[in-house]
Amino acid sequence: MKTKAEILLELWIEARTRFTNQLEKITSEDLRKKLGDCPNSVGFLIRHIGDVELLFAKNVFGDNTVKVTAKTVIDQRDTGEWTDLEVLKSYVTESFEKLKSIVEKQTDEDWEMTISTKEFGSKTKSEAFGRIVSHTTYHAGQLAIIKKYGS
Repeated sequence: MKTKAEILLELWIEARTRFTNQLEKITSEDLRKKLGDCPNSVGFLIRHIGDVELLFAKNVFGDNTVKVTAKTVIDQRDTGEWTDLEVLKSYVTESFEKLKSIVEKQTDEDWEMTISTKEFGSKTKSEAFGRIVSHTTYHAGQLAIIKKYGS
């Protein structure tokens, strides 16, 4: 029988394919694309997904090895600096591996533990994990629309 961590990881990894499948087709030219007056570019959204995954590893799951300066969260808008495709891909690979690594260490009991953050209050770890799943898929949808229709 699978552990809760194994099941939740399968769910997250499958949901995250909405993002990772797009990464394979994104070009350097796509990174600056925006949709109308939308404040977020493709490059910003890629970086943002990585920032939030690292914040989850650190703040929700307690990985003290994670060092993150979540510029997209701090700035809350695109500053035009997210234009190096290889750096961005490397960053989200690292964020994925960090979050995956700490999630794999959670026991079934850990998932019922309540944590509190200023972003979303008190939640069990499993409820909080639902937020990272929906966060990544939400922004993956934005990414697809901006890439297709943006300029």
